[in-house]
Amino acid sequence: MQDFFSWLGKTLGEIIRFVVDLLLVFFQNLGASARGFFDGLASSLGIPATVVSLAVLLLGLWLLYLALRALLRRSLFATLIWAVLGVTVLSWLIY
Repeated sequence: MQDFFSWLGKTLGEIIRFVVDLLLVFFQNLGASARGFFDGLASSLGIPATVVSLAVLLLGLWLLYLALRALLRRSLFATLIWAVLGVTVLSWLIY
């Protein structure tokens, strides 16, 4: 009877170890993929791959999104304001 529980504990431990190793490899590859994506994005735009520059990029894209939403609401004045702000922020970043 003790041999059965010893085998069961060993098998359960190996399964847990396999799952942990699998998740570890997955998240390491996920991090490397995200890092490669941001490095490629930054190099194609000609900006440094820092958190601040990526945050400014997201801010500029968000402002352009707001301009698009204002355009779809047929608010020309708001569209112009958001678009000018978005292009200004992106022009500071991308030179």
